[in-house]
Amino acid sequence: MRIFVTGTAGFIGFHLARRLLEAGHQVDGYDGMTTYYGLELKHARLAILKGMSGFRQHIAMLEDMEALEGAVEAAAPDVIVHLAAQAGVRYSLENPRAYVDSNLVGGFNVLECARKHPVRHLLMASTSSVYGANERTPFREEDKTDRPLTLYAATKKANEAMAHSYAHLWAIPTTMFRFFTVYGPWGRPDMAPLKFVEAIENGRTIDIYNHGKMERDFTYIDDLVEAIRRLIDVPPALGAGDPATSPVAPYRIVNIGRGEPVNLLDFIETVEQKLGKKAVRNYVDMQKGDAPRTLADSDLLMRLTGYRPSTSVADGVSALVDWYRDYHAKR
Repeated sequence: MRIFVTGTAGFIGFHLARRLLEAGHQVDGYDGMTTYYGLELKHARLAILKGMSGFRQHIAMLEDMEALEGAVEAAAPDVIVHLAAQAGVRYSLENPRAYVDSNLVGGFNVLECARKHPVRHLLMASTSSVYGANERTPFREEDKTDRPLTLYAATKKANEAMAHSYAHLWAIPTTMFRFFTVYGPWGRPDMAPLKFVEAIENGRTIDIYNHGKMERDFTYIDDLVEAIRRLIDVPPALGAGDPATSPVAPYRIVNIGRGEPVNLLDFIETVEQKLGKKAVRNYVDMQKGDAPRTLADSDLLMRLTGYRPSTSVADGVSALVDWYRDYHAKR
């Protein structure tokens, strides 16, 4: 199968591309190589992919429609998996325009490419942040998501609405998946799991928001990738007659999460145990836009794919720390 993946220099895109290549698929990657975090890690990920058979990389921004359409046309993909985005809840408070450019304009460009070059299945990343002020847990796909707490979440909610309209108007089989706090080897250095590992390893202070009174549905990267890989094979069909699919479009939304919230302090203690070091802790107030608790209902994912994320936090943290130490030992 020919698969076009955006964000292949990023954390999730890299892991998905590698898994697809290992399975024998042709993968065309697309990435803007933005400097939201250091490029060294992105280049290291790409170096691995470039050493694998069946991979081709395109370097350009999502906002560059001519470059994106040219890459899609050259790839002639059966499937598009759109993972590239300006991510990060806190950064959206500092640089909101980056989210409009990358997520709204870039997301629209991907939809236009899928319209002009029809594919069997379009899959696009969303986020658990769209649940916003929703107080009922676990979060279910049918819950209302009209109260986003950050512009990042608002742009992802907009992507969902835009994709639904394109699925309806142009009969594009489309799956949106909502991620829940993904972590693991090759992770993003701006996210809490890797920030904790790096700071504790090097004796630096870590900020603990809301004084530790937070819970997250931590999802290990290999589990997430396995879920996406399986979802590729189950595109929604118009008139399916099931509650998972839109009644007016070949479109569905799927949570991808482990379904077991972990207290933030417990997660930090797990990192401490694996590193054999204690954290220097700085307890601070809740950050604007943060939710105190996230928890995925993953029953729909299970019904569609027969799979549910299951990697324990202890095993996931162990793999993250082992990778971190190995990666920095080779630098």
